[in-house]
Amino acid sequence: MKYLLPLLLLFAGSTLFGQSAELVTYKQLDTTALQLEVLLPNDYDPAGTHPAIVFFFGGGWNTGTREHLRPQAEYFNQRGFVCFLADYRTKKGHGTDPFAAVMDAKSALRYVRAHAGQWRIDTARIAAAGGSAGGHLAATTAMIDDYNDPGDDLSVSSRPAALLLFNPVVDNGPAGYGYERIGEAYPRFSPLHNIDADTPPTIFFLGTDDHLIPVTTAEYYCMAIERVGGRCELHVYEGGRHGFFNVQNAEHFRATMEASERFLRELGWITSAP
Repeated sequence: MKYLLPLLLLFAGSTLFGQSAELVTYKQLDTTALQLEVLLPNDYDPAGTHPAIVFFFGGGWNTGTREHLRPQAEYFNQRGFVCFLADYRTKKGHGTDPFAAVMDAKSALRYVRAHAGQWRIDTARIAAAGGSAGGHLAATTAMIDDYNDPGDDLSVSSRPAALLLFNPVVDNGPAGYGYERIGEAYPRFSPLHNIDADTPPTIFFLGTDDHLIPVTTAEYYCMAIERVGGRCELHVYEGGRHGFFNVQNAEHFRATMEASERFLRELGWITSAP
């Protein structure tokens, strides 16, 4: 109960102070319009510039909606970020495979970068974030060269400058998640198999009781990034199961948000008082 009041105040603040939202279509595929919900910060300054985060929901590339990470987006709205909740194609919703989801995620990042001036976004401070399969998509926008939509302008980079990954799927190899759907394409699809010196600074959240993502995978992933000179900050939560970071788990929600905020402060993206 002691965590409930701060969370209620957090979400009440979004309404009381008039958070602004709009929907834009970032990709049209026949009759399917893929949209970004744009949440402007409460202190939005049309004369200034703002950092941004693009959020991708989880659901195994099978299901899900952009509502999944709305609480995280609203948290960062109050820290001065322009936040985007992204649609992408799923198996249940569109009959598509995980490769189409990667194409959509990269298209969404390109759209945000190409239209940064519309929302006064600093293109050097665009992050990608996601949970579970959405964490995989966030990582692929930075690390996977293949699976670009033929309609995209490839001169616009899909690469974010930071990654916020919540129990993400990072290993799609034979011992990892989704191999039965990815198959022998995994070396070009799996973030773990595409780490290099250009991997953006990453924060990785995981629970010890996650039945899909082993802690050893997360440890190896971060170690591999650090070996090539990058930054990967791993936070492991005792007893946390898959999805432990969601807003229903108030203590873990707050802990992961506070750690994410510290991470972005250390990168110099946030200068206001905590």
